[in-house]
Amino acid sequence: MAEPATLARPYAEAMFKVAVNGDLKRTTEQLDALAAVAANAQLRQYADDPKVSAAQVFELITSVVNTPLSDAAKNLLRAVIDNGRLPVLPEIASQFHALASERSGVSDATVYSAFPIGPMQLADVVAALEKRFARKLNASVVVEPELIGGIRVVVGDEVLDTSVKARLEQMKAALTA
Repeated sequence: MAEPATLARPYAEAMFKVAVNGDLKRTTEQLDALAAVAANAQLRQYADDPKVSAAQVFELITSVVNTPLSDAAKNLLRAVIDNGRLPVLPEIASQFHALASERSGVSDATVYSAFPIGPMQLADVVAALEKRFARKLNASVVVEPELIGGIRVVVGDEVLDTSVKARLEQMKAALTA
């Protein structure tokens, strides 16, 4: 089976084209709500039941979602259910966010750190990273103690790894070569 990112891409791009002509913020909220519901394991189990029709799954999801859905969001949901792609809905929302961020000139960045980073430190790190990557960044922090020290930053498909773990692995490779 294809990767979830590959399956999600056409849906995310289609929703983005529709949202650009409409309300981008509202579409983002709707996709986030649908993704949260679709991530529920019990719902996916219900949807996978051969005795349950696509219409029943659609009705259940629309009744659970706490955000009013536009016609475009309902059409997306129908297409996803009809094509058996309900588990891919969170990835569709993620790729939609990436497209919206790209359009606004902001990229998402994940900062992996061995220790928690405070808001003041994060602001300094983000300022330096924005110069390095030459664009505005929306950063989130993930604590990974196995890095030992330093940080690893992922922006799209670019990685900047200044962690102690990475340096030790580089030294190990150099010594064993």
